[in-house]
Amino acid sequence: MKKLILATVPVVLGFVNLNAQSVYDLRINEVMLTNKTNYIDSYGERSAWIEIVNTGYNSVNVAGCFLTNDISNPMKYRIPSADPITLIPQQQYLVFFANGKSVHGTLYLNFTLDSVNRFIALFAPDGRTLIDSTTLPIIEADKSFVRMPNGKGEWRISELATPNSTNELFETHVTTGEKFVKFDPYGFIMALTAMSVVFAALLVLYLLFKFTARLVQKPIRFQFRKPKQAKADVVEKKKEEIPGEVFAAISAALYFYETEKHDQESTVLTIERVSRRYSPWSSKLYSLQQPPNRIVVHRKLN
Repeated sequence: MKKLILATVPVVLGFVNLNAQSVYDLRINEVMLTNKTNYIDSYGERSAWIEIVNTGYNSVNVAGCFLTNDISNPMKYRIPSADPITLIPQQQYLVFFANGKSVHGTLYLNFTLDSVNRFIALFAPDGRTLIDSTTLPIIEADKSFVRMPNGKGEWRISELATPNSTNELFETHVTTGEKFVKFDPYGFIMALTAMSVVFAALLVLYLLFKFTARLVQKPIRFQFRKPKQAKADVVEKKKEEIPGEVFAAISAALYFYETEKHDQESTVLTIERVSRRYSPWSSKLYSLQQPPNRIVVHRKLN
């Protein structure tokens, strides 16, 4: 029996240690100091409230931790451990009301927040380890003090309170122009951006017109060249069709004209093409002489 108890003790201590480590994922995420027309509790009352967020990726039980508005008294309010509402799921929220009426339930603190008491702190279950704390500035009624982003960012005053929900809703009410004014208050970046856009547009137009002009000019050049080439081909073709005899006749006529060996019709030049059949037998006939006449002598027989 003793061995069983001794074996169980380390397991329990390990579970307690694991639970104690997980509470360090808790953060104070949003606080409202003066609540006049904002969040209403289960009793229909309005009071200052504190939002705790679980930034981890596992459920964390805030039971046993301490909330206080006095750094010298870290264990001013101990969060009860018998209420299942103290289990905060991953990336979720839990709101506590600082109205000084802890008898109303687990989520109601035994202290208040006002323009004098503006400090809030969350301590681990040991009552000595500080998990998170903040001191609120003096802000107007119904405005909250939030972290952006949730549980990790810097504190800022928000016009929009977001109890039990993400503080990112605050960003939706900030216009793009307002963000840019904060980023570039003097307008230098805006001027450089505008000039860059204008010059880039002009460069694109220049390249576009230049490319278009080249495309338009190419067909015109081909249109002028094609007829010239076709005309030269026709002339060359005509030259090839004229036979050599014609050139010879023209040359002879010009020669006779220059040497005055031509007829009286000086203004008329007639060239007639004569075709003559040639045969070797006919040429020999022209060269033969007329045959001699035969003398027939009749001898008288005695």
